[in-house]
Amino acid sequence: MRSIPMRLVLALLVTIAMLPCAAQDKEGCQDSPLISRFPGSVLTKCADKPDDTGKFPMGSGKPDKLIEGEYHFLHYTYPKTASKAQVVRNLVTALKTAGYTFVYDSGSYGDSTSHMGGTWIFLAVSGDGNYELTIVKQTALAQEVVANAAALTSGINATGHAAVYGIHFDTGKADIKPDSDAALQEIVKMLQEDAKLKVYVVGHTDNVGGLAANMELSKQRAAAVVKALTTLGVAATRLAPYGDGPYAPVASNDAEEGRAQNRRVELVKQ
Repeated sequence: MRSIPMRLVLALLVTIAMLPCAAQDKEGCQDSPLISRFPGSVLTKCADKPDDTGKFPMGSGKPDKLIEGEYHFLHYTYPKTASKAQVVRNLVTALKTAGYTFVYDSGSYGDSTSHMGGTWIFLAVSGDGNYELTIVKQTALAQEVVANAAALTSGINATGHAAVYGIHFDTGKADIKPDSDAALQEIVKMLQEDAKLKVYVVGHTDNVGGLAANMELSKQRAAAVVKALTTLGVAATRLAPYGDGPYAPVASNDAEEGRAQNRRVELVKQ
């Protein structure tokens, strides 16, 4: 068997080295389990946040819809052999087949907003070989910032009441969750700094569910807060529980963002 001349071997190696490498997904990025990528596309950017807000276009003349919850962003480059129309058609058809409802679809332009229950997807396909997916699984943003005693005192002195958003309950229940301790401690501190201050502890709900049930739930939650504060050393004579149900909203109940603000405990000066 004749051997291949060394110069040919070297030429072959040089040729192989000069061939373009297949593009790779960005390290740490993965497809969403909700929708597969267009064949041959490369995942170039991604972002995953457990608690954030996404903006979803609703169409011409309508304000964008802000959805809060588990946030994911994916940016792809699609093959040069594919047309924009082909990419749009494939992805939109996949979402419709999966059962997503489209509230905005720009058609050939490439933008669309769809949802299935509380899961929202914004698709944006460009003509320069890229497309993006913004996905949010809707939940209320966690309230992690608790007003301190000084802020509560300032609110009561200025307006006669102060909202406390750091007290948490499970849906439909009046048991105070353990992560509420920081907010309770600030209320105690405020009352310790003004020994003459007495307050109504008022429970508020959103408007989801029956009125009677919400009124009763708000009363039970207010009573639970009073009990917790007395356990922490506040005299019961300085506290009076009251349930206001959905009667005093501070935001619209039409969206979860507003409903989350309406579910609160307020301190009202007696």
